Amino acid sequence: MVTQNCCNDATCVAVCPVDCIHPTPAEREYRRTEMLYIDPGTCIDCGACSDVCPVDAIVPGDAVVPDIDRYRDINAEYFQRNPRTAAPGAHVQPLPFAIATAGVVDPPPLRVAIVGSGPSAFYAAEELLARRDIAAEVTMFERLPVAGGLVRFGVAPDHWHTKTVDRVFDRTARRTGFAFHLGVEVGRDVTVEEVLAHHHAVIHASGASGDRRLGIVGEDLPGSHAAREFVAWYNGHPDDAARSFDLTGSRAVVVGNGNVALDVARILVSDVETLRRTDIADHALSALADSRVEEVVVLGRRGPEHAACTTPELLALGSLPGIDVLVDGPVDAGPDAPTKLQILADYSRRTPTPGNRRIVLRFGCTPKAAVGVHRVEALQVADTESGAGGTIECGLVLRAVGYRGLPIPGLPFDDATGTVANVAGRVVEPETGIPVAGQYVAGWIKRGATGVIGTNRYCAAETVESLLADHRDGQLATPVSTAGELTTLVRTRRPDALSGADWRAIDRHERERGREAGRPRIKIVDADTAVSVATAARGPR
Repeated sequence: MVTQNCCNDATCVAVCPVDCIHPTPAEREYRRTEMLYIDPGTCIDCGACSDVCPVDAIVPGDAVVPDIDRYRDINAEYFQRNPRTAAPGAHVQPLPFAIATAGVVDPPPLRVAIVGSGPSAFYAAEELLARRDIAAEVTMFERLPVAGGLVRFGVAPDHWHTKTVDRVFDRTARRTGFAFHLGVEVGRDVTVEEVLAHHHAVIHASGASGDRRLGIVGEDLPGSHAAREFVAWYNGHPDDAARSFDLTGSRAVVVGNGNVALDVARILVSDVETLRRTDIADHALSALADSRVEEVVVLGRRGPEHAACTTPELLALGSLPGIDVLVDGPVDAGPDAPTKLQILADYSRRTPTPGNRRIVLRFGCTPKAAVGVHRVEALQVADTESGAGGTIECGLVLRAVGYRGLPIPGLPFDDATGTVANVAGRVVEPETGIPVAGQYVAGWIKRGATGVIGTNRYCAAETVESLLADHRDGQLATPVSTAGELTTLVRTRRPDALSGADWRAIDRHERERGREAGRPRIKIVDADTAVSVATAARGPR
């Protein structure tokens, strides 16, 4: 069965010989599924899915895994609500990777630049480089000296299984035809036009580095932050490593109840010795060791039946040692209610344990204003239905109401959705629908900040299919400059730019330091230090 750290990239679907894993990418519910599920009536226990799972999420049904019985219930509930009506094999779709067609296109190859180094960027690169029907070269640009995007800077440090998906990306970065330019920002060091002059097309996979706001009075008071900033801080993002968060108060409030909200709430009250065994940034570990936060209130505007977090994340929250998970108010859940609601009902019946820290889930509560003289001292709230007001005293407010994409210079941007205007990844002028020649998007900047890591696989594949269709139709201009000329240009503009080999040297250094301390890695959070480590490893250029 599939457990908590499912990344939804559906690698397992491709290798299953009996079509027992659902929903497949060809099925309607795939786009909104929380995780994947294995049909016990069809599964032949061959182990193929477990062998290829990039995050070790698939285990035998009799494995000793925390909450394994609840995962059986979650699995059974899915098939009760989504009965299989087709014969085995009817839904199996060949994955877009490594398409088996005869022959390879003769040189010159299709040359594609990818801006960004997160999941959507690497999935797009893999889709191009692993195909058999084309010869491709990919140049990946990353403005930071380290790669990884959401996997490195978005996944919570105590979710180390999820982070192991980076093994898939490392394989891609070692493929023939892949080139890396780290520490190079497209739009600052090289223009989009210059990049396009060296490639047939550019795929922008820059993610969503902004955040949505609450639109309430006092939102910008000291002590009020976006959860995105807090996540980036504890994950060691170079842009956010110098931030500070006041952890001297006994209570914090998180607005929103999606997975990011649960992540930040969990990190705020986790035992520091537990965090010390993760790859959390050292500066965050030091600050959290001195934290006085004893309670985190997690607010949801709607009722518990609309909780935005996934069922596995909610289930895992309740088994943390030394942490009580409570619900403020009763939750009604009958035997036929969804598992998520049943879990919340269980939490609502719990009572606090003396000495434990607490995460309190509060539903039907709308923030109205952050109040304080020089900094946040409380959050004014109102009952969503009745409008009755109240105040929650707190020293820290984190808004976890969604990430938001930022405009890319020269590309049409939809301010309402925080995405670049596109159709199936092909950038278009919104007024006319006319494609912007050679420009494509993938990931959150394409579809908004939705889905999980694996969702980006099929998002990227769709974009690549659009790009290849345009290439076949002669819609892409032939590059006027060579790869060697691009490298010369980059080194002229950014002498300290790093390569793929440099990134692997940084990665080895972080992991070696981590092993010495009994941790997965100790992150470098300073750009100059990262460059120094890479330079020392390779010697003079």
